[in-house]
Amino acid sequence: MSQTPLELFSIDDLIGDEDRDIRDTVRAYVEKSVKPQIADWYESGQIPAKELAKELGSLGVLGMHLDGYGCAGTSATAYGLACLELEAGDSGLRSLVSVQGSLAMFAIWKWGSEEQKTEWLPQMVTGGAIGCFGLTEPDFGSNPAGMRTRARRDGDDWVLSGNKMWITNGSVADVAVVWAQTDEGDPSRPGSGVRGFVVPTSTPGFSAPAIKHKLSLRASVTSELVLDNVRLPASSVFPDVRGLKGPLSCLNEARFGIVFGSLGAARDCLETALAYAGDREIFDKPLSSYQLTQAKLADMSLELGKGMLLALQLGRLKDEHQLRPEQISLGKLNNVRESIAIARECRTILGAAGITLEFPILRHANNLESVLTYEGTSEVHQLVIGQALTGHSAYR
Repeated sequence: MSQTPLELFSIDDLIGDEDRDIRDTVRAYVEKSVKPQIADWYESGQIPAKELAKELGSLGVLGMHLDGYGCAGTSATAYGLACLELEAGDSGLRSLVSVQGSLAMFAIWKWGSEEQKTEWLPQMVTGGAIGCFGLTEPDFGSNPAGMRTRARRDGDDWVLSGNKMWITNGSVADVAVVWAQTDEGDPSRPGSGVRGFVVPTSTPGFSAPAIKHKLSLRASVTSELVLDNVRLPASSVFPDVRGLKGPLSCLNEARFGIVFGSLGAARDCLETALAYAGDREIFDKPLSSYQLTQAKLADMSLELGKGMLLALQLGRLKDEHQLRPEQISLGKLNNVRESIAIARECRTILGAAGITLEFPILRHANNLESVLTYEGTSEVHQLVIGQALTGHSAYR
């Protein structure tokens, strides 16, 4: 009797009943509401983001691992499993949820004033307001300390000027968390003057043109943020965080979701390849009965299961408040790298059929090309791990 790849590892035995129920609820939603339409959204390069945000809010996954302000307060493991099921639908769907909950909402929840939290979090948890996170710039991704976006004081106000790039949810967002250089830092410590601002997207001078002609994450809204002398009241700045500690704490939240989420894409590819190989006859017997095909399936199942065990261990550490940034880097580096390898190998099993949108495999592979480099490139995560092992920073 055949087993699924994760059944070989008895993964469900490692997940508590409540977390498993949440996972199954999200999986059912994705199967019913996302998978039947995702190929069309991907092909057209358009996604009904506002409608989906409200559905995802009703599902309870927006900011689900946060406490208060209407958030569900689930375990980190439950959030990770939800990300896995969302990305089994499409990386763009998981990105929408990650940016909303782990970047924009988390930034406000962790660093915002009570006024900022009360104003925005109850709206965002329902999907009634969409958030985005403005850190990356056209010339500054892996080195956010060099960002050129600036915030200057003008009386009691702040005035922001600059550009952000590759911003998920940007052109559909109601609120943007924007990080900018100020004159409050130590010139000898790059990035020490960075501060975060809560920017309603209706503010004069703010615009978010959509980025078109993407070959990856096509079922996702990606935008540039343009800040042209955006004037904000003093109450818009995060009161108690300065430097890169603020944005990097948010990135670690999002990276944790990717550790699980990327495996959802890999699992969907592997399940598709298994089904296809079982149905496809080559020389009068199923493709799945050949040794080379079974070797591919066995190796991919091994990597998927190992990645899942790593993700669950990191989830437990996070639930115990013991997870360190370098451990998140371990998970992001390994699981995305192995997931994209699985997607590419699965494509070979499907042959020419694997390049069409009739099957999800090349869509997942294309999406994972973006996941591989956003929220920290593989090289950055290698250096994070290398520094943890040696005690030496090799960034410069």
